[in-house]
Amino acid sequence: MKSKEEILESIKGGLVVSCQALPEEPLHSSYIMGRMAYAAFEGGAIGIRANTVEDIQEIRRTVDLPIIGIIKKVYGDCPVFITPTMVEIDALAEEGVEIIALDATERVRPDGKLIEEVFPEIRRKYPDQIFMADCATYEDAKKAVELGFDCIGSTLAGYTEESKERSLPDFDLIGRMVTDFDVPVIAEGGISTPQELKKVMDLGVHAAVVGSAITRPLEITKKFVSVVK
Repeated sequence: MKSKEEILESIKGGLVVSCQALPEEPLHSSYIMGRMAYAAFEGGAIGIRANTVEDIQEIRRTVDLPIIGIIKKVYGDCPVFITPTMVEIDALAEEGVEIIALDATERVRPDGKLIEEVFPEIRRKYPDQIFMADCATYEDAKKAVELGFDCIGSTLAGYTEESKERSLPDFDLIGRMVTDFDVPVIAEGGISTPQELKKVMDLGVHAAVVGSAITRPLEITKKFVSVVK
């Protein structure tokens, strides 16, 4: 089994492709996500971000790349839905996902607790697991580093009440994270063009995740259609 350092080094300087499709989306299928991951691998991706154990298992049958695993689960009207409870953490850990990402914002979680209350328990249970903090603000990132997350991402910038006015990609947030913190920073969220990807890489991030611009043809099609209507 590779060490934390070896896993993080394996994605350094590269592109992670997010291969996800929710139940209401046309490409919702573990088989299709496996093929998406294979296409990403063939194109030069060095990692995959994937949702659900079923998709992750199919992707593992298709490519041998490190996976950033999440489970999106909605609990009532709680806004935290990216790996929101220990149930999802346990499922991903049992699957042996290299990196587990979870919402690390200041929002109250489904169990009524804050990230600073739940992450110490998660870390005690899984001391050797790599955990990525999906952050929305600089304050989220600062707290995540203090709590001992192994890497931090800009994943939720623009998607919370505190950050909804931010334009994406949030170059300012990403740059501050790289400058101020000594843990790997993974740029994610709103990277839509190769030029934007190069700009975030030039900021000194450890790696970057691109999803919709590569693996969501419905959204890509809408962008093109919007200019011809």
